[in-house]
Amino acid sequence: MSFRSYMDQALDEARAAADRGEVPVGAVIVAPDGRVVAAAGNRTRELNDPTAHAEILALRAACGDAGSERLPGHDLYVTLEPCAMCAAALAAARVARVYFGASDPKSGGVIHGARVFSHPQAHHAPEVYDGIAEDEAVALLKAFFEARR
Repeated sequence: MSFRSYMDQALDEARAAADRGEVPVGAVIVAPDGRVVAAAGNRTRELNDPTAHAEILALRAACGDAGSERLPGHDLYVTLEPCAMCAAALAAARVARVYFGASDPKSGGVIHGARVFSHPQAHHAPEVYDGIAEDEAVALLKAFFEARR
C-alpha cells in the first residue's frame, strides 16, 4: 500500500477555521482502511471552550465513529504541531501516526516544549512525521496573525 497524505483536507479545515475567526488549525483522522472518519478546525472562540482544538474535536468524532476511546491504526493529519494537551489526548487514544505541518516552538508539545510522547508517563508514543505541507500551513498562520495586527 502506498502513502497518501490527507494534509490538503486538514488545510481546508484550517482555512474554514480562519474564516470563522479561529486560529487556522485543521485536523483529519484517517481509519486504517483509508476512510476519513473525522475532520475539524479550531472552535475555541466559537464554543467558548479552551479544549476545542482541531485535534480534540477530531478525536471526539473519530472515537464516536469507532465506538471506542481508542483509535489503534488511525492516523492524524494536523496543520500545526499539537500542543501538550492534544499530544496527551493522542497518546491516550493510541493514535498510530501523527503527521503535522508547521512546527510550534512556542506551544508545541511533540518536538518542542513538553515533548509528551517521550515522557515515561505517556502510555503510547505514535510515530511522528513533521513538515508535511509545512509552507502552506505556515503561510496560513502568518496571514491570519498579520491581519490581526
